Amino acid sequence: MSRQKNSINNLLWGILGNLVTSVVAIVIPRLFIVNYGSEVNGLLSSIRQIYVYLALLEVGVGDASVVALYGPIGRRNYNEANQILAATDKYYKKIGVIYAVCVAALGFIYPLLLKTTIPYLTCCLVIILQGSGNVISYLVQGKYNMLLRVDNRNYVTTNLSTATTVLTDIIRIILLLNGKSIIEVQATYLVFNLIKMIYISWYIKKNYKWLDLSVEPNYEAISQRGAVFMHQISSLVFNHTDVLILTFVCGLKTVSIYSLYATIYGMVNNIISIASNSVQSALGQIFNSDRKKYMEINEAFETYYLALVFSLFAIASIFIIPFMKLYTSGADVNYIDWKIPVLFGIYQLLNYGRVSSNFIIGFAGEFKSTQWRAWLETIINLTASFICVFKFGIYGVLFGTITALIYRANDIILFANHHILERSAWPTYRRWITNIIIFIVTVCGFSKVPMDCDSYLSLILNAIWVSILVVIIFFSIDSLVERSARHIAWKYMKSSIQIFLNH
Repeated sequence: MSRQKNSINNLLWGILGNLVTSVVAIVIPRLFIVNYGSEVNGLLSSIRQIYVYLALLEVGVGDASVVALYGPIGRRNYNEANQILAATDKYYKKIGVIYAVCVAALGFIYPLLLKTTIPYLTCCLVIILQGSGNVISYLVQGKYNMLLRVDNRNYVTTNLSTATTVLTDIIRIILLLNGKSIIEVQATYLVFNLIKMIYISWYIKKNYKWLDLSVEPNYEAISQRGAVFMHQISSLVFNHTDVLILTFVCGLKTVSIYSLYATIYGMVNNIISIASNSVQSALGQIFNSDRKKYMEINEAFETYYLALVFSLFAIASIFIIPFMKLYTSGADVNYIDWKIPVLFGIYQLLNYGRVSSNFIIGFAGEFKSTQWRAWLETIINLTASFICVFKFGIYGVLFGTITALIYRANDIILFANHHILERSAWPTYRRWITNIIIFIVTVCGFSKVPMDCDSYLSLILNAIWVSILVVIIFFSIDSLVERSARHIAWKYMKSSIQIFLNH
């Protein structure tokens, strides 16, 4: 019951947090474009991608620690959990020191590689300020975040991130509107990361009296970090290589266009990630303790997870161009191109549609046996992107990512079903086919409906009624097609409603 209650908290607080931060954060990129120009916005996007790659210094420690902790936390074996967390802490502190050195080196070297009119010192300080928060995370709160994640208390870090992100963005908006420098604006990250560090440390000390990092570290428990690392590389490549390639081949203004579309789709991604992450820990514990029960729950989870993924991206596909016309009005480059959201939509569906099957691989700890597949995905992505970008520009990097995802999404689905669950993959493919058909019909149908989207108010009002209808269509048809999943979901929904009412 505690697992279910925490999952509900994760979902509700996660959605609320995403809505709040999205409303505030949507203002920031436009202010950067209008006040500093697309070049500065492109620079910031490029730096963010660099830091995503620098996170590879973690070499899989976090995810390996999470998988190792599922069993001990589920059995309440706190001595074993302490040994794993002690090992995680040792690794993270080493990583934090190395990361700090890399941040400083990146700040001095990266600006020299860019063709930009932005002053060298400005680029240098912005890069260092952007990376300072991650240094703090590795040195102090990294292992605490892993513990909260496994204990199904994601809502703690979600609520904290929501509060600090909103405050950070409000202060950044005030600074932007008052003509402050980009360095002063970026310094807000450091301040609020220090606040997050203090709060997380206090929360852990208060709620986890059993935590003791002075015990003998169990390095063997997270020995799969190398294999996890291979999967992290694959994930980072298809999510973040595009911006780096565009930075050096097409320039920062093209990066700004790509990043703005990615930001909008990223808001949809956040909702989907919140929904899946809210139950991930509970599913992981059940998978490792009661496989039969997991098989039953997974039927419902996969059905309605795919319905959520396809319905949200359908809504995004319908309204992305009308929104971009309003949002980029007065910008120094043209951001309107219908081909970009089409490619982004395919990319995101392949990426997030495979998550339910990817969970199974993670729960089973099948990292070593699948790492060569992750490398193959990386090779396909890089090769196709480099070949296509010189001829097709921004479309070329998306072609490369989609090519890699077509291979890897199918590979993950087949491996999870055939090798781990030892069943046919047809139920998963049947759900994909159903949702693809609904997606095409829905997007084409609503795109032909005349709607006045000449102002933000009219856009929002149209988006509300269309979104309600689209979600109802997807969930209703999926429920009719997947009868078994419908019955299972209804059983757990009644239980969840009861928990919510008693909460």
